[in-house]
Amino acid sequence: MSLLRPFAALALAATVALGLAACTAPDTGSGAQAPAGSDTEGPTGSITVFAAASLQQTFTTLGKRFETANPGASIRFSFAGSSDLVTQIQNGAPADVFASADEANMAKLSSTDLASGSPRDFATNVLEIAVAPGNPKGITDLDDLTAPGVQLVTCAAPVPCGAATAEVESASGVDLEPVSEEQSVTDVLGKVESGQADAGLVYVTDVRGAGGKVDGVPFDESATAVNTYPIGVLRDSEDPALAQAFSEYVRSAAGQRVLADAGFGKP
Repeated sequence: MSLLRPFAALALAATVALGLAACTAPDTGSGAQAPAGSDTEGPTGSITVFAAASLQQTFTTLGKRFETANPGASIRFSFAGSSDLVTQIQNGAPADVFASADEANMAKLSSTDLASGSPRDFATNVLEIAVAPGNPKGITDLDDLTAPGVQLVTCAAPVPCGAATAEVESASGVDLEPVSEEQSVTDVLGKVESGQADAGLVYVTDVRGAGGKVDGVPFDESATAVNTYPIGVLRDSEDPALAQAFSEYVRSAAGQRVLADAGFGKP
């Protein structure tokens, strides 16, 4: 047998091994970001989002994460009571997206063709009684809010949390007499936090987001007034593509996780 044959066999084996190694190299493209210079780009531009006051913390977080994922995009926010935001939009305030704390205020825009397409629901919320830490007044239910000496604040009727308050009053038969009615749920929360009120009817998410500045007292009648939150792109948006992208992000799995962590329910 020729002495060259073993060497030829070894050379052939090495060639085959190199070919297999090339064919079985790990695939790093699955789920990875597009490489530099790729034609794949995220949405770019700048939009203004009008959102209910109860969404301030969650939407601020969502905006930052959206911008991080899409470096060419900029999201500005204007937070206030949903009814106030509707009035501003109807009066020509520049906005690209509207996120309402109830369906009624979104319907006002849809009925005047100020919304583009059909708004989509993205969250739900219910009321809770906010009290000073330690609950010094010993409030345990709605009836306790009518006790002598209890300073109660609520939202005004046109505001979604005010409409929800009216619903729970009707369901419970309790006639609440607040010392003031505020134009946003954050104003109600602020008065309890500052000691200007003993109790306030706010959302579960507001109590959770207060970071221990208030305690929350749940009550059974809150289930009779579940607020559904819709989001929609506005007809006069200067960048409808970016506005739609952010709206879809809010309703995405990533957006829903942020909302759930804040205490919002599923739509």
